[in-house]
Amino acid sequence: MLTAYINAAMQKAHYEILPDNEGYFGKIEGLQGVWANANTLEDCREELREVLEEWILLGIKMGHTIPLIDGIDLDIKKHNLRRGDICLCLLNLKIKRSPLWG
Repeated sequence: MLTAYINAAMQKAHYEILPDNEGYFGKIEGLQGVWANANTLEDCREELREVLEEWILLGIKMGHTIPLIDGIDLDIKKHNLRRGDICLCLLNLKIKRSPLWG
C-alpha cells in the first residue's frame, strides 16, 4: 500500500528547468510542501521521493489526513493500524535506503 501510494504520487510530479542553469524544481500537486530542487533531473526526482516519504511519515505521526492518490488511502484508522506501526514501517523504509546501511 505504501509503495503503491508513493509510486502513484511520483507519477503526478511536475518538473521545471530553473532559469540561469540553476537546475530543476519538482513538486507534487495537492501535497502541500512536497517539493524539491537539484542540479539534475534525476537528483531532483530522488530528492522529491525522499521529501514525499518524510512528508508522509510526519503527517501520520501528527495525525494529519493524507490525501487519497489514485484511490489509495493511507488513513490508518480505516486500516485498523496504530500510528506507531506505520511510523515504524516508514522509519524502516528510510533506514533501508540510507547509505549508512549499505
